[in-house]
Amino acid sequence: MKMSIPLLCAGALLAASSAVSAQSYGPRDEGRRFDDGSRVVCRNVEVQRNSKDSNRIAGTATGAVVGGLLGNQVGGGNGKKLATVAGAVAGGAAGRNIQGRHQQKTGDRVVERRCEREYR
Repeated sequence: MKMSIPLLCAGALLAASSAVSAQSYGPRDEGRRFDDGSRVVCRNVEVQRNSKDSNRIAGTATGAVVGGLLGNQVGGGNGKKLATVAGAVAGGAAGRNIQGRHQQKTGDRVVERRCEREYR
């Protein structure tokens, strides 16, 4: 009897989680109306699909290394450590920004049709 209660609870949780899944709509649902006055609206959206490194890790890491090396050339003692850290942070931010601009210029742009439920 002790084993059946946790088993029943697990089954109830599994059933509830599958019922709460998000609803997605496609172009076939366009114009569909619901009882609450909402309807499905589809729009063409331009999406950029270009990068294998969407988080810009390579640019951030390269910039941090270069910035840290340049910062290490400044100051002495604790000031040198602070300059190294500041250079690494600034270089990482700059590297990420540079890679992002490059990806934006060279990226492929495609048009996708995206549909969502619009409430009025």
